[in-house]
Amino acid sequence: MQSHKVMRQMPGQPGRAGRRHGEAGPDTASGETAGTLHELPATGSAKSAAGTGGLLEAALTRQNLQAAWKRVKANKGAAGVDGLDIEQTASVIRQQWPDIRQSLLTGKYRPSPVRKVMIPKPDGSQRELGIPTVLDRLIQQALLQVLQPIIDPTFSKHSHGFRPGRRAHDAVNAARGYVQSGKRVVVDVDLAKFFDRVNHDILIDRLKRRIDDAGVIRLIRAYLNAGIMDGGVVFDRHLGTPQGGPLSPLLANVLLDEVDKVLEARGYSFARYADDCNVYVGSTKAGVRVMAYLRKLYGDLKLQINEAKSAVASAFGRKFLGYALWVAKGKEVKCAVAHKALDNFKARIRQLTRRTGGRSMEQVVEKLRPYLLGWKAYFGMAQTPKVWRELDEWLRHRLRAIQLWHWRRPRTIYRELKVLGAKENVARQVAGNSRRWWRNSDRLLKTVLTIAYFDRLGVPRLS
Repeated sequence: MQSHKVMRQMPGQPGRAGRRHGEAGPDTASGETAGTLHELPATGSAKSAAGTGGLLEAALTRQNLQAAWKRVKANKGAAGVDGLDIEQTASVIRQQWPDIRQSLLTGKYRPSPVRKVMIPKPDGSQRELGIPTVLDRLIQQALLQVLQPIIDPTFSKHSHGFRPGRRAHDAVNAARGYVQSGKRVVVDVDLAKFFDRVNHDILIDRLKRRIDDAGVIRLIRAYLNAGIMDGGVVFDRHLGTPQGGPLSPLLANVLLDEVDKVLEARGYSFARYADDCNVYVGSTKAGVRVMAYLRKLYGDLKLQINEAKSAVASAFGRKFLGYALWVAKGKEVKCAVAHKALDNFKARIRQLTRRTGGRSMEQVVEKLRPYLLGWKAYFGMAQTPKVWRELDEWLRHRLRAIQLWHWRRPRTIYRELKVLGAKENVARQVAGNSRRWWRNSDRLLKTVLTIAYFDRLGVPRLS
């Protein structure tokens, strides 16, 4: 749990040494990026600096900072507590960078508190994010680009979250493989408020075991202690690493890798993605023993297991990263979209296609398309063709109902259907039932607003 002490927010100029400041994001320097940071003094290559132990110097090289700035710009994050956006921060950097850099190297730089933002979750609850200022996101991203190539190769092969070249699909495939091999009982562990309960002293200790640079350690400690602003008041934070900054995922993996290595040494079959960890065993009895062991391991790190969401159960009755497992003919274990993920999908579609939005069908599709493409890409491993077809049908049914709502009046419905080539009897009958939006959109209207019609509008097919 967080330990808070209320502090008064002190006004100050962003970017100045000792003041609060910054967000995070990816790639190499562009002309535009170089234009923003072209005045930064050259400090040698990141490779040579890192090779001599000067990790902070390596992070602050012009080349590394330009790549970090491009990443921050690409992420298009919101302003932090200083209220400065990307372009405003670029102006501050051009004017004040020598002082900022010197304060970083001498250990006098003081990061700004993060801005507290509550993000609604599909189940109605909220997730807390901490938004650093743009300047702090730049500095964190620059640190990440130097630290990740050193630290990431030391992580367990069973860790898949927020790592280069790895993704959630790898974790799900690993889980499916374990179940296919006969380990059909899962120890499903959910950590209670993990990012809020990270112990700073333990995390810094584990970080020191991996990197030997006092300047970097001191700066990361400053970021952990920067505090969080909520309602104009800054709360000191002695526990937790706020989600929202570029360094948070790497720091989380540094801490949790300790448990991974213990499980790995004992030969357990498991997959972890961030703070979601599933261990696969052959019996419930073995699962109970593993759960007790995990309570001790996480307890040693001052972390708690969420008992309400964790369980030892059949692997076919639990979800992992939005996926569920099922057994097909021939005893092959396959993936499916979990029921909760399907419910969340429909809830989001309803939100994006509200009838009272006052938008044309083209505008509805334009807003819908990115979500559908992203959802399809993530759940593309699901081996359930019937579910995909049903979702497609449900979606088109909803869009037809929305189109009737937009037309609304019987005369308008009749006229628009005739323009689209509807037969006389179809146009009259649909227009005559104009108030029965949902029922009316699932019968004769299908012969006019066909699959091809929605293809032309650009609605992606899921099946």
